[in-house]
Amino acid sequence: MARTRSPALTDAEARVMSVLWELGTATVADVVDGLRRKRAVTYSTVQTILRILEVKGYVAHEKVARAFIYRPRVDERQARRRALRVLARRLFNGSSSLMVLNVLEDEALDPSERKRLKKMIENA
Repeated sequence: MARTRSPALTDAEARVMSVLWELGTATVADVVDGLRRKRAVTYSTVQTILRILEVKGYVAHEKVARAFIYRPRVDERQARRRALRVLARRLFNGSSSLMVLNVLEDEALDPSERKRLKKMIENA
């Protein structure tokens, strides 16, 4: 049975989107070059990821001469919000407050960051 596609970004998709958000528009080769600064990737892998991102609605392309030029359809903020909604549904029974509570109770959270987050919540 085929796995259903998540509306949230996988790690690989997020890396590709980071390059697109940075560049604005890019060919597959441009994205490959941007990713190679951090890790080895192949052209065909990036091409496949861009196709998946297009199906998910994160990118669009236009054909210029023989190249496809990709551009983001979703900005970083929208992508983060989609990811948080998916995470809340999957792990926190759809409860944003339960998700935030878990963040605030995390012992690994820096105390100054915890204080800052609590202040932001109070001011919201």
